[in-house]
Amino acid sequence: MTVNRYLKTTVVWAVGVLGLASCSKEDAPAPAPVVKPASDFYFGADLSYVNQILDQGGVYQDKGQTQSPYKIFKDHGATLARFRLWHTPTWTKDVYGAEGTQLYSDLADVEKGMRLAKAQGMSVLLDFHYSDTWADPGKQTVPAAWSGIKDPQVLQDSVYQYTKKTLTYLNSKGLMPELVQIGNETNGGMLYTEAPAGFPMASMNQLSNLRQVINSGIKAVRDVSAGSSIKSKVILHVANPQHVEYWFSQVAGVGGVSDFDIIGFSYYPLWHTTVPLTQVSDNIAAWRKKFNKDVILLETAYPWTTNWNDNYANQLGGQPALSGYPYTPTGQLNFMKALTKEVKDGGGKGIVYWEPAWISSNMKDLWGTGSSWENVALFDFMGNPVIGMDYMTATYK
Repeated sequence: MTVNRYLKTTVVWAVGVLGLASCSKEDAPAPAPVVKPASDFYFGADLSYVNQILDQGGVYQDKGQTQSPYKIFKDHGATLARFRLWHTPTWTKDVYGAEGTQLYSDLADVEKGMRLAKAQGMSVLLDFHYSDTWADPGKQTVPAAWSGIKDPQVLQDSVYQYTKKTLTYLNSKGLMPELVQIGNETNGGMLYTEAPAGFPMASMNQLSNLRQVINSGIKAVRDVSAGSSIKSKVILHVANPQHVEYWFSQVAGVGGVSDFDIIGFSYYPLWHTTVPLTQVSDNIAAWRKKFNKDVILLETAYPWTTNWNDNYANQLGGQPALSGYPYTPTGQLNFMKALTKEVKDGGGKGIVYWEPAWISSNMKDLWGTGSSWENVALFDFMGNPVIGMDYMTATYK
């Protein structure tokens, strides 16, 4: 791989370099220093949609006053903000037609969110999807800029260069993330769905290439961290606790990927029904013992109502509620407190709520306008925090 470190960089990197150049036009001042959490447990919120929601008319309030959602989360106990990064998500502009003016979840948007979060004293988790769109267990689509790659070493180099250039840029702005994800919900691997003929896929069926791709991303994090005051920790991420042990046994065991710090997993109990809430702590403790890594619950959520606030069909709430946790504000709070206790009891290092600020607005995505998550957010339909948000400041024994 060293021989090809800079091979074909101009072709493979064409789109990515343009994105970086456009971001560097604003040389904003460095944000306020990060205030480390009082404990080593992260209370996190994925705020990837927030900037777009604000641009599209969303309003957040607290104590009767319109407030920045970043401040609201900080005031209610959040110590970590998570942001997803897509390579070149032109579709986020195209969905608005002629009214579209910018991309979202690209580097410029993520830079803005990270600056606002760090200004509130929150640490930041940067989530590299390595795709132009959503990466999840069933979808790991190759970025358009990399679609012509045929050589596995060129792919590995592209991952390294893209990761390194992104982090180098952010570090130069005083925005080095405390945590970095190499891939998002990579159950089946990375960079393999709808892959062009001849593309060197990095799926679980091509474990050697997956190992090299992941290690290339990790090496980039380590190389940039070496010159930064912030030594970013590396997370690998799998959806559904049912699959964690197998995936990490294959990738970290058979595959030989070892230089990472944290096992990350998603747990949506209304979808991931094979692992009861009461067994989360046992699972986390077992993973920590077997793999000798820290563990963070990177994505979770639970409804506070079954009502709608727009015409965009909701994703959660149609399923039966968990026993003891009705779809009410109190039910949501009690679920999140119980889940947080499970994570803590297992020795986990944090819990991140996925898109808790995705309220209804004029925001568009590929499937609708508004929010398919407004009944699961940590805000009511007027944009005020619901009591479910109080799990971040609750007392845990």
